[in-house]
Amino acid sequence: MSKTVIITGASRGIGRAAALYFAAEGWNLAVCCRQNTAALETLRREAETLGVSCLTFTGDMGEWDSCVAFFSEIR
Repeated sequence: MSKTVIITGASRGIGRAAALYFAAEGWNLAVCCRQNTAALETLRREAETLGVSCLTFTGDMGEWDSCVAFFSEIR
């Protein structure tokens, strides 16, 4: 069974480092940030080279509609 970790604020700093750590351990990723879509896409490419899938989402997790949209995409 594959495992998926959800990380918000994943475009930089601790969130990005955590995402890459979990990817290296074989976890699939569902990552998001408020604005930096390009950084998330770079993270996605890096994670996929480690053999895991990575869902990216750009939106504010402080807004209900963004949360619903993000979590509806996670499988």
